Amino acid sequence: MIDIVEESSKKTERAILVGIRTPDETEAEVNEHLEELAELVRNLNFVPLEPVVVNLRSPMPQYCIGTGKAEEIARMIQENEADCLVFDNPLSPSQQRNWERLTHCCVIDREEVILDIFGERASTREAVLQVELARTRYSLPRLTRAWTHLSRQHGGGATTRGEGEAQIETDRRLLRRHIGQLEEELKMVRKQRQTQRKSRERNLIPHGAIVGYTNVGKSSLLQKLSGAEIMVKDQLFATLDPTTRRVPLGDNLEMLLTDTVGFVRKLPHSLVEAFKSTLEEAVLADFLLLILDISSSQLDAEWETTLSVLKELGADEKKIIIVFNKMDLIDRDRDKVLLARLNGLFPQAFYISTQTGEGIDALKARLTTIAAENFQLLRVKLPPDRYDLAALAHASGRVYEESYTEQGELELVFTIGPMHRHKFLEYSI
Repeated sequence: MIDIVEESSKKTERAILVGIRTPDETEAEVNEHLEELAELVRNLNFVPLEPVVVNLRSPMPQYCIGTGKAEEIARMIQENEADCLVFDNPLSPSQQRNWERLTHCCVIDREEVILDIFGERASTREAVLQVELARTRYSLPRLTRAWTHLSRQHGGGATTRGEGEAQIETDRRLLRRHIGQLEEELKMVRKQRQTQRKSRERNLIPHGAIVGYTNVGKSSLLQKLSGAEIMVKDQLFATLDPTTRRVPLGDNLEMLLTDTVGFVRKLPHSLVEAFKSTLEEAVLADFLLLILDISSSQLDAEWETTLSVLKELGADEKKIIIVFNKMDLIDRDRDKVLLARLNGLFPQAFYISTQTGEGIDALKARLTTIAAENFQLLRVKLPPDRYDLAALAHASGRVYEESYTEQGELELVFTIGPMHRHKFLEYSI
C-alpha cells in the first residue's frame, strides 16, 4: 500500500521558461517563441509553468540578464517547486554554471532542449551519429558543470592543478577524440548516401524534396502520394532522416519525393551543420514542395523560418510549389479573410488535407506536369527484330500512334523520358 501511495505522489517535472525581449523585438514575437518553447519542453515530458519575459537592452555577462531579475527568478523556482529553468535564448557555458549555482536546479537553453528531442527521435545510424556529434560539440565547453564537486574538494596552488581541473582536461581530450571518430563515421555514412543519390541521378527520374516547418504533415503527404508505409506521428521532429519514395503518376510517369527533417525557429546552427547531409536533399532536388500548416496561428512566422533555413542551405532559388495542408482544421467562413490573403500572395498554391484527401488529385496533376517536362515526343520506325523497343515504349512512355508498314516495320509516335531516349534515336524518322 505504501508503494502505491509513493508512486501516486511522485512529483511531475515542472519547468519555468524565460524569454528575453530585446529592443528590436515585439512582445507578441517573444510570446510566440515562448509558446513554441513550451511545446518543445512538453516533448521532453516537462510541464511548462507561466513564462517570464525579461526586457533587456544588451546581454549581461553573469546571468545574461540583470542580477536583481535573476534573483527574482530564483525565488520563483523555489516558490513553484520547479525542477528546471529553460531559456529561449542561448546561454554561454559560464552563464549556465552561474544560474545553476544560484538556483540549485537544472538550467538549459533552447539548443539543449532541441538536442534532447533529436536524441530521443534519432533511429537510423546517420541520425544517431549526427545528434551525438552536435551534442558532444555542445558539451565540450560545458564540462566544468560535471566536475565542480572535484574543484571544491581539491584546490590547486599557483603551480599545481586540482583533481577537477586535471579530470576536465582528460575528458576534453577524450571528447575531442570522440568528435574525430564521429566525424569519420559520418563521412562513411555520407559516402553511402552520395552513392544512392548518384544512382537516382543515373535514372534521370524527376526528384522533389518535401520541406517545411516541423509537424506540418510532410510525412503524411509523402504517404498519401506514394501509397507506401511511412512513419507518421503527430509530434515535433518525427522525421530526422530523409525518406525517399517513388510516386506513380499515371501515363507511365513517376517521380521521387524525399521527406526531410522539419524546421523550427531558432534552430541551433550546430544542428543545421550536423544535419546538412540530410538537408542537402532539398539543395539537390529538382524542385521543392514547401508545406505549410494553414491552421497554425504562427503561419507567417513558420513561412519566414522555412525560407530562412532554405536560404542558409542555398536552396531558396529552387522551383518551389507552395502547399497549404490541414484544410480540414479551418472554418472556411470564419477564415475567409485569411484564404483571400493567401490566394493573393500565392495564386499558384495548392490547398489540401492529407486527412480527407482534399486537393491531392490537383497536386498530383501538377506533379504529373513536372514529370512530363522531361519527356520528349518521338516518331520511330522499328524493324521486326527490335520489337522489344516497342514493349519498352509502352512500359516506360506513352504511345499515341502505332501502325505497321508493308515491310513489317512498326511505326510508333510516343513520348519517352531521358533514361531510355537514346535507345530509340537511331530509328527516329
